[in-house]
Amino acid sequence: MPMIMAQENEEYPLHRCIFQGDVKTLKILIGTHDIAEKDKQGNTPLHLAVMLGRKACVQLLLTHGAPVKVKNLAGWSPLAEAISYGDRITISSLVRKLKQQAREQMEERRPNLVAALHQMGDFYMELKWDFQSWVPLVSRVLPSDICKIHKSGASIRMDTTLVDFNDMRWERGDISFIFNGDQKPSHSLTVLDNKAKLFQRVRYEETELEIEDEVDILMSSDIMVAQMSTKSITFSRAQTGWIFREDKREMVGAFHADFYQINGMVLESRKRREHLSEEDLQKNKAIMESLTKGSSQGFKNGEPPVRRASLNPPPKSNITWDEYVVAPPGQCPLLGRNLVYKESSKSFKATVAMSPDFPLTVDMLLNVLEVITPFKHLSKLRQFVLMKLPPGFPVKIDIPILPTVTAKITFQEFAFRNDIDPELFQVPSDYFEDPMRNYDFQTYDASTS
Repeated sequence: MPMIMAQENEEYPLHRCIFQGDVKTLKILIGTHDIAEKDKQGNTPLHLAVMLGRKACVQLLLTHGAPVKVKNLAGWSPLAEAISYGDRITISSLVRKLKQQAREQMEERRPNLVAALHQMGDFYMELKWDFQSWVPLVSRVLPSDICKIHKSGASIRMDTTLVDFNDMRWERGDISFIFNGDQKPSHSLTVLDNKAKLFQRVRYEETELEIEDEVDILMSSDIMVAQMSTKSITFSRAQTGWIFREDKREMVGAFHADFYQINGMVLESRKRREHLSEEDLQKNKAIMESLTKGSSQGFKNGEPPVRRASLNPPPKSNITWDEYVVAPPGQCPLLGRNLVYKESSKSFKATVAMSPDFPLTVDMLLNVLEVITPFKHLSKLRQFVLMKLPPGFPVKIDIPILPTVTAKITFQEFAFRNDIDPELFQVPSDYFEDPMRNYDFQTYDASTS
């Protein structure tokens, strides 16, 4: 008991228990201490348990709801550190918990989202996407799309020809994404394939097979994070004219708009690959193509797929708790494998056109985007709109999607309407259900969040 009392009065008692492998004391303290507390390095107890290979501590923390979507000062999540450590069971546990926590957070927000949609007027909107690149050969083959969005009550329908855009791969189609907020969660999200006349109820609870497929992908690829740095972003009025300079104002569709330069926009990307062997690096592309095409959806010749084995653990750390806890912030002692790390940043010149005439507010737009953001490129738009923008509504925006690709998004049409056809939000009677089709809806950023 004196040992426990001493730990209760010191800094980071849960972290210390994990560092010293003291599962017994951890079980006693876990119910009375902040399980999400960060130490000086930004590490939560779960970070440390993963980095040190304390598997029993990992499972105990997850059972008590330790957050998985959290980053340390170096910008890495417990899942990222688990991939580096290489224990398959730990990675699988974190992926399951991360998905569960994402679903729970979504359901917590759902009542407020549905209420906001009900309060909003019904409307029709067109959103044009033009993907561009400073690399000429890339720019020629990039897609464009016009998203048509209908909103009625708590229901939204988005029609698009761009199913997904990710890592220079995109998928074309004639797809409708339907959200019915008044339906129960298992029936609120539906995807229509209008060419094949098929539909799928989107579920957020993956099968064991899908979980294990995802673990294989994570263990076979770089640990990556790419994020827009908003710390240094400023806005200045865009100028026009050669001799007599004046603030740029133009019509965007039917809307008067003031144009602003976005200064200091930087896309930062970082990746680690200490968990990959030379053979992995050679096979990586083939493995990724095989897995992302869903080749393990069915077993070949009745045999289950060959799964990625756990790595041998990294050398045991000789760092003591006292050495760790006094290390200056940002100078975390090495607790796992030697990092194989690369980072890069690219500055973007971008503009945004803000209109005082647009009938939708930014807050209302965010409510709409929260429904539609299972599409990755739309989640980028939501991240941008969350920034502190100049006055008005962003009717035209440049957004970096990848280090070499920028999307130009234009709100080219908007009208409040009271004649939206309710049939738009229903599955047509001649469509058949196709539960096998796997659209890439992600509620989290797997390797970094």
